[in-house]
This record gives sequence, structure tokens and C-alpha cells, in this order.
Amino acid sequence: MGLIQTLAGLLFGSRNVVRETAEVFRENAEAAAARASGLQGQVLAQYAAEFALPRPGWFDRLMDGLNRLPRPALALGTLALFAAAMVDPLWFAARMQGIALVPEPLWWLLGVIVTFYFGARHQLKSQDFQREIATTMARVPAVLENLTAIAELRHDSPGAAGTGVDATLTLAAGEPSDNPALDAWRAQRRA
Repeated sequence: MGLIQTLAGLLFGSRNVVRETAEVFRENAEAAAARASGLQGQVLAQYAAEFALPRPGWFDRLMDGLNRLPRPALALGTLALFAAAMVDPLWFAARMQGIALVPEPLWWLLGVIVTFYFGARHQLKSQDFQREIATTMARVPAVLENLTAIAELRHDSPGAAGTGVDATLTLAAGEPSDNPALDAWRAQRRA
């Protein structure tokens, strides 16, 4: 009996060898929850200490607001440029011509500033972007010609049914023709 009692005491007594051995392979869930709770409490205490003091003045509040503006302003500005290009292509093309006059070193400087601010851009990307803008601007005349051609194809544009300089066609357009379907339609409208 003494041997069994000693073994049981060793395994399940004040020092539990089975539990200690199992904790080598699997984390104690109760101890992990206690550690996580302590960590969360410390994080909340740090946040509370950081925001407990009121801001000293309007300048700090202004700077906090300005620090939050660039990312949304760039995103919304880019979307506005796309909308402007679709709504008024001539206005957009005129603005892009102004951008085409910006010297390349200034583009590099802008690229460096934006790269520094956002941290994940490279100067090469901004130069590639400038080349792509130049390529797009070279296509503006063709796009304007296409828009003019599309406008002329509309059925409600002035002169859509014009005969041009063809005198024979102009005279034929004014003379009534033998068209039974048109005659039936006219008779139906009179009734």
C-alpha cells in the first residue's frame, strides 16, 4: 500500500507530474487566458493614459486633422479626375495639357515627397506614371475626333438627314414616292 500511495502522491499530489508533462506539449488554457487578460488590461491602460490628457490647443487639433487628410484626398481626387474626364473631356484635356508643362525634376520631387509620405512608392513608379500620362494625352485628338463622329451619327443631331451637295438626292427627297406602307400610315393618321 505504501508504494501505491507514494506513486499516486507523486503523480497526483502537490506536484502533478502528468499535468506538467502535458503542459510541455500543450499550453495550459487557463494560464493562457489569464495572460491574455493581463495583456489586454495593460493595452487598455496605455490607451487610457494616452488619451486622458486634453489636447493643449487648436494647433494640435489642426495638425491631427491635417495628418488624416492626404490619403482620402488623393483617393477621392483620383476618382474625381476619372469623373471629370468622362463628363467634360475638353476641360480635362486642357488641365492635362497644363500638367504636361511641369518640368521633370519637379515630378521627381513630387515623387520623392509622396514616396516619403506613404513609404511604399518608388521614384520609378512616378516616372512610369508620367510616361503613361503623356501617352494618354497623345490619344486626345483621336478621342475628340471619335466623339465628333459619334455626335454626327445621332438621329436627333441637326442635319442628320441632310443630303449634302448631291442635287439629285435633294430633289428626290422633296418628291413623294410610291410607298404603300407610308400611304397606309398616312391614311391611318388622318382617321
